[in-house]
Amino acid sequence: MAKAKESMFFCKECGYESVKWQGQCPGCKEWNTFVEQPVAKTSTGKAKTVRKLTDIKEPVSINKVKYDENERTQTGFNELDRVLGGGIVRGSLVLVGGDPGIGKSTLLLQVCRNLSDKENRVLYISGEESLSQIKMRGERIGTFKDSMLLLCETNLETIEDTIKRLNPDVVVIDSIQTMFSEEVTSAPGSVSQVRETTNILMQIAKGMNITIFIVGHVTKEGVVAGPRVLEHMVDTVLYFEGDRHASYRILRGVKNRFGSTNEIGVFEMHEEGLKEVTNPSEYMLDGRPEDAPGSATACLIEGTRPILVEVQALVCQSNFGMARRTAAGVDYNRVNLLMAVLEKRIGYQLSGCDAYVNIAGGLKINEPAIDLAIVMSLISSFKNRNIDNKMVFFGEVGLSGEVRAVSMAEQRIQEAVKLGFDTCVLPQTSLKSLKKELNIKLIGVNNIKDAIAII
Repeated sequence: MAKAKESMFFCKECGYESVKWQGQCPGCKEWNTFVEQPVAKTSTGKAKTVRKLTDIKEPVSINKVKYDENERTQTGFNELDRVLGGGIVRGSLVLVGGDPGIGKSTLLLQVCRNLSDKENRVLYISGEESLSQIKMRGERIGTFKDSMLLLCETNLETIEDTIKRLNPDVVVIDSIQTMFSEEVTSAPGSVSQVRETTNILMQIAKGMNITIFIVGHVTKEGVVAGPRVLEHMVDTVLYFEGDRHASYRILRGVKNRFGSTNEIGVFEMHEEGLKEVTNPSEYMLDGRPEDAPGSATACLIEGTRPILVEVQALVCQSNFGMARRTAAGVDYNRVNLLMAVLEKRIGYQLSGCDAYVNIAGGLKINEPAIDLAIVMSLISSFKNRNIDNKMVFFGEVGLSGEVRAVSMAEQRIQEAVKLGFDTCVLPQTSLKSLKKELNIKLIGVNNIKDAIAII
């Protein structure tokens, strides 16, 4: 008989499993990421557990299922509630990921403080800090009530017994990579441990109707460390983004079974903790230069929220044989595509120019509505002509140079009016679809030639 496998190989980056070691992971294409881990032995007995008929659950008609629409719990942060879809859902499992030092633990500690102030029983379990260290961090945030409980433990069996004994409303696990189960022989933080620990926490959350927040470390690629199955097991996945050397932080929902995945929350880091940024547009445009070529304002939509951002471009003659292109906050290939459109359709000789495009404030934009603003900022820098500071742009640019319509045009224009802009350049088709008059000058364009004629 063939000898049973006693170990398996796992990829540390994505969790891909293999019976043998491989130099490159077939899943994530990373090199030298496979580690060997023993396989948990299972019982080979053929005895089956006898189940009573009363233990078998009968299917229920969907029309007979009842739920309370108002069962969400407010976290005290409107930005976080928006990303969660309106608040915390009882019995949900939420994964919070982000770079080290970005503010994950600070955010959750502030959420615990807000929940304990509302007489919710909160249990904060840390595997990385001592009780005194958490207390020192908590004093910087504010005062806490006695309903806020702390526990420093990494043994999952002990944590499970504590949760069942205390029966709290909310539990925070900081972090999942430090927890281990005695039933799994591999080291803490390994793929097997993370998977098994998350599975047990999910059963606790669903069985006891307890909301559990899990803090997860991220890899160099920016994804949660451990197997991809970890994201599939939880109800909500939140990513905390931003430069830790800057003051702003962006909370983005990647997966949400109880709400939209397009919403973002904007926070600002202060000495006493994180504070909400209620008007991100004003915050992103703060310090915008006046009468500077290469600067254009774009209006974007993140979920249901319109945000105005400044697009900066710098175009200059290249001193080398090959022109250099750099993009920060937007897709690098998209910038090259738009410059090719300008060269082919308008006749601008940009192939011998270096081009640098940046989104001021550090936001990462994927929406195609920013195309028109990128084009206008490139032309402004190339021709060394200023764009009116009170002018805002949005629209998608096609390969033929046409400006295509984008969604929610009316909300974008209303946000521009709110911040004092007096002119909006938008696609002609979007201009025709507007249903009410707005207190702003609207200029519809069919292609980039029409937009260039404006400046």
